[in-house]
Amino acid sequence: MRALILLGLVGFAAQLVDGSLGMAYGVTSTTLLLAVGTNAAAASATVHLAEIGTTLASGISHWRFGNVDWKVVAKIGIPGAVGAFAGATFLSSLSTEIAAPIMSIILLLLGAYILVRFTAFGLPRGNLGKPLRRRFLAPLGLLAGFVDATGGGGWGPVGTPAILASGRLAPRKVIGSIDASEFLVAIAASIGFFVGIGSENIDFAWVGVLLLGGVIAAPIAAWLVRHIPPRILGSAVGGVIVLTNVRTLLRSDWIDASGGAQTITYVLIAVVWAAAIAYSVREYRRDKAHESVEAVETELQRRTVEEETAST
Repeated sequence: MRALILLGLVGFAAQLVDGSLGMAYGVTSTTLLLAVGTNAAAASATVHLAEIGTTLASGISHWRFGNVDWKVVAKIGIPGAVGAFAGATFLSSLSTEIAAPIMSIILLLLGAYILVRFTAFGLPRGNLGKPLRRRFLAPLGLLAGFVDATGGGGWGPVGTPAILASGRLAPRKVIGSIDASEFLVAIAASIGFFVGIGSENIDFAWVGVLLLGGVIAAPIAAWLVRHIPPRILGSAVGGVIVLTNVRTLLRSDWIDASGGAQTITYVLIAVVWAAAIAYSVREYRRDKAHESVEAVETELQRRTVEEETAST
């Protein structure tokens, strides 16, 4: 019972992060399942089955808050589903000894990307309003779907930054559209895992509590995306993912590091992680102060124009 409660809390926290950043539900949840010794394919299958419900709830919540561009959903979601099915069947064909370290490496790289991306750059801006073309979204969806299924997460970390970098869609709509299209990816990946490994290795109680936690968090996350600083949250979540998957790799048969080497590695990661969060907080405050100054200057200019117009 205690394990199920913890998994429910993980599902809740992971969906809060995913709904706010447009990424990291699968990466966070799969990381935990691997850490407790779950088979790699079964871990990804468990998370994707739960995501059928969480992504549906998240997509509806984002739609109600006006955060979804349905043209983007269609252009990226269908190729994403194809990639996810292919990734699920590929992962299912690997042995457990090979699949677990490979998945941890993928998750580690995704976590490092999230950490660096949000710490160093925040959210890009510019070119809003220009349409996103199918020739850009279709290959992106295919790649993101494949990585998502083989890594137990990756749809958001691959898709969200790429669309944000184009600057053609408001950040909240990027996040909402990625979350809504992930519903198709979750269904396709789940079908692929059922074909590849069947249902005997999947704990449906775990699926249920992950789903419950995520569904409860989905509407809260859709509201938070308008208020929470993505830069700070991205730095915090990226560090958790990096630390957890480094721990898994250091204890794997591939590396089998000594206790002293593990401790030194954890301390170094913790120092870098703390510095990243501190930097993100500083840059967020600096950006807010800069925006406040610009707002004051704009208001003064407006009043000056009104006074000059009135005097003439």
